[in-house]
Amino acid sequence: MAKIKTVFYCKECGNESPKWIGHCPGCGAWNSYVEESVAVGKDNKSAKNSFLPEMKSKPVPVLEISAAKEARIDMGCEELNRVLGGGLVPGSLILLGGEPGIGKSTLLLQVALSLKDKKILYVSGEESAQQIKMRAERIGVRNESCLILTETNTTDITKHIEETKPDIVVIDSIQTLESSAVDSTAGSISQIRETAAEMNKVAKSLHIPTFLIGHITKDGSIAGPKILEHIVDTVIQFEGDRHYGFRVLRTIKNRFGSSSELGIFEMNANGLREVSNPSEILLSQRDENVSGISIAATLEGLRPMMIETQALVSTAAYGTPQRSCTGFDTRRLNMLLAVLEKRAGFRLSTKDVFLNIAGGLRVDDPAIDLAVVAAILSSNEDVEISNRYAFAAEVGLSGEIRSVNRIEARIAEADKLGMEKIFVSKYNCRGLDTSKYSVEVVPLATIGELVKSL
Repeated sequence: MAKIKTVFYCKECGNESPKWIGHCPGCGAWNSYVEESVAVGKDNKSAKNSFLPEMKSKPVPVLEISAAKEARIDMGCEELNRVLGGGLVPGSLILLGGEPGIGKSTLLLQVALSLKDKKILYVSGEESAQQIKMRAERIGVRNESCLILTETNTTDITKHIEETKPDIVVIDSIQTLESSAVDSTAGSISQIRETAAEMNKVAKSLHIPTFLIGHITKDGSIAGPKILEHIVDTVIQFEGDRHYGFRVLRTIKNRFGSSSELGIFEMNANGLREVSNPSEILLSQRDENVSGISIAATLEGLRPMMIETQALVSTAAYGTPQRSCTGFDTRRLNMLLAVLEKRAGFRLSTKDVFLNIAGGLRVDDPAIDLAVVAAILSSNEDVEISNRYAFAAEVGLSGEIRSVNRIEARIAEADKLGMEKIFVSKYNCRGLDTSKYSVEVVPLATIGELVKSL
């Protein structure tokens, strides 16, 4: 009979230690070791799948390797195709993470039901078949080629995959799977590491693309060891506020495409709806101009979009003024306020400044700097900025307006939405043909020129 003993695993890298230590020697993380019980005296290595082909690999010169690109699988969802890099790669392993109730299962079930020419095996370890049937009826799409399996044992799952030979496999979720090669509870560090490795071997050996749904921790990272994100080919984060209808699908890691793409969905009673033109959704429809609001031309991956930047500047009620941001870096806001005070002469050190990126988006693009500055100045002076003006430039510490990348795509997006003017850096205008755009391109060199232009 196997003997049970206690070991400690690092949550970040999976390093094993016989006792708890504060600093992991493998990855350098602090306070990352968790206690687990494992069985001693039995083979803890992964059980070999008898139906998988033997891997007889040998070194091959790089020049002799065929560079033929495999045809990607069209998922029937443009937003998901964009995030995956143009479609689903055969044999890939994709990890979809997100908060509870955000819509991870709904998204993949909806995609599985819409692919009528593909056989989908949907493996659920959290819900019964009746619960999945209720969700499918709410979505309102019928598909006889979508198979539902309620199972958590990886050995049984691999047998069903070998028998049914599906085109795509969905695992909901990786934290519920159990492997007989590891004697610990489901969701533990060792179980997640082992089951993910087994699913990766099945996906690569049988050439079946596999989706893994993963839970996230309180701080927003995917639950389990960090090695889980290293095993998979693509990591996708499903974000959004459950109190609002919009959901953002963001790529964190992608071996087959860009890792900065973004897809937007809208949750309704019948499931998720694709938002093909996010600019019209993120810009509020208002009849009158209001101070403190400006439009920024930003990029998410290769996708240009217009977002609304809202600022409120008021007299500080207490001794220390407040600086609060939603969807923007607070430290960068403090830097922009210091530039306005030093280079433009606006006294903002005694005033509260609140900044909000409308739509619940988190923006890291430096090209939003000019829109933030314009919104702050508009609120401070209580002067409205036309909702037909857009801004796309970075602001430097000396008050200069710096150039940004892919300015043509930003101008084209502003032109498509009927903007009258777009304010950019004069260094972006070198060699730029503005005659093909209906929107007026206004070049700026300093913040002072921005104030005069507005």
